[in-house]
Amino acid sequence: MLQLGDETSLFSLVFVVVLLVTRSPVWTTVLTASLYLFLAMFRFPQVPVNRARQVLHPVKGAVGSGKVSVVAHRGGGHDAPENTIAAVREASKNGATGVELDLEFSADGVPILMHDETVDRTTNGSGPLSQMRFSDLGKLDAAAKHRLREKFAGEKIPTLEEAVEECIRLQLTIYFDVKGHPDEAAAALTHLYKKHSVLYNSSIVCSFEPKVIYRMRQSNPDVVTALTHRPWSLSRFGDGAPRFSSPWKHHWMTLMDMVLDWAHHHVLWKLCGISAFLIQKNFVSPEYVQYWAQRGVEVVAWTVNTNVEKQYYQELLQVNYITDSLVEDCDPHY
Repeated sequence: MLQLGDETSLFSLVFVVVLLVTRSPVWTTVLTASLYLFLAMFRFPQVPVNRARQVLHPVKGAVGSGKVSVVAHRGGGHDAPENTIAAVREASKNGATGVELDLEFSADGVPILMHDETVDRTTNGSGPLSQMRFSDLGKLDAAAKHRLREKFAGEKIPTLEEAVEECIRLQLTIYFDVKGHPDEAAAALTHLYKKHSVLYNSSIVCSFEPKVIYRMRQSNPDVVTALTHRPWSLSRFGDGAPRFSSPWKHHWMTLMDMVLDWAHHHVLWKLCGISAFLIQKNFVSPEYVQYWAQRGVEVVAWTVNTNVEKQYYQELLQVNYITDSLVEDCDPHY
């Protein structure tokens, strides 16, 4: 059920805004009631707290007094070529609790690990994934652009299933980061959950796109899920620089950012029934952690890349964090 405090604030605000716009008490009441019915009828309940906690705080690999999970971003892209089997193994060797892996698809529909829509940044190839069959991807060197390319020379782009089986073998929690393709992703992940039932207690599906998470819950409501969010992402780059030179476009996208942020914190999380909220580290505070804790949602911070920051999250905030390296400080990642 919706929490009374959240529910009262949400629908009071909606009522006031609609009344100011329509100046009609009748239409305001109808529209507000419709929103309430929509949420009541179509929202997904959160998975049981004890199972979500098992995924987010497994015994293996937890660190600090708060038993915090340390998750290797893209498998730990500073320590090994990102989104590869080598990265998964390095993360395990270096003490990670889990790994975050990016799900994409080849042109012939094979689920693979890849962050970008093209292979240019991480491999010795060039071109969009949408035009490359898996047999073509298999010819590429996934370590070609990495700082440790000589150590990991010849590393291949793995299928999603290969990576999952390796994580299961190493007892690593998996944070599936889904970039898009909601129907295809839901089908591919549901297949894996049916084949490897251990994933229900050792993995979580995350996305910046609420429709992906909602589709995942439709396909398999027992999966633990999370929304990923970076405030002001529509109007600004990760380092804070404006995306647009036009003042009007910048102000408009800033307004859209405010709407999106409000929706994440008051509507979308309820609709999807998430168990965790992945937020860019600069926006995490004790008050923010408490805000979500009151709603039965755990905060996971990204991307935490210095030892000082890691100690802050482990000992003071006691929240899980995602990092590019398990062994040393590295450049910030937005």
